[in-house]
Amino acid sequence: MQPSIRTILATTEIFDNFSDAQLTLVAALCTPVTYSRGHVVLSENEASDEMYIIGRGGVEVLVNPGAVGDAAQQQVAPVVLTELRQGQIVGEVALVDQGVRSATIRVSRDDTLLLRLRRDQLMRLGETYPVLGFKLMRNLAAELATKIRNTDWLVRQYQLQLRENSPG
Repeated sequence: MQPSIRTILATTEIFDNFSDAQLTLVAALCTPVTYSRGHVVLSENEASDEMYIIGRGGVEVLVNPGAVGDAAQQQVAPVVLTELRQGQIVGEVALVDQGVRSATIRVSRDDTLLLRLRRDQLMRLGETYPVLGFKLMRNLAAELATKIRNTDWLVRQYQLQLRENSPG
């Protein structure tokens, strides 16, 4: 039996400490979508205003390393950074800045269930229910802070590897 949207939200950190009523309000905004392995949900450098919660299955986060190099490097195949699973979110930065996507999100498992949330609807809900909006933004800030710390750690690891492997 598939868990309800509300149950999926309750196990997602971005909705931590939400009341039953608040989870029900957010659940009403979710659009469940199911994808097969290989489907591209979001593409790097494209605009989008949606966030996704993984309800079942998984997605890969890919980046194009050629995006920061010269024209010859732009033909490099995308690199998988990580795989995200049930209860994790993707696209949350769009809730903050409405900018272009920093990575491609590709479904990694058949029968992956994603819950799609549109920015405008979620922002309107937060404006209508300020306590809910505060909790959402607090949890979103914590999620982004964790991802920034992890990225900082990875950059430091790569810098160390480059120093160790550089000649002289």
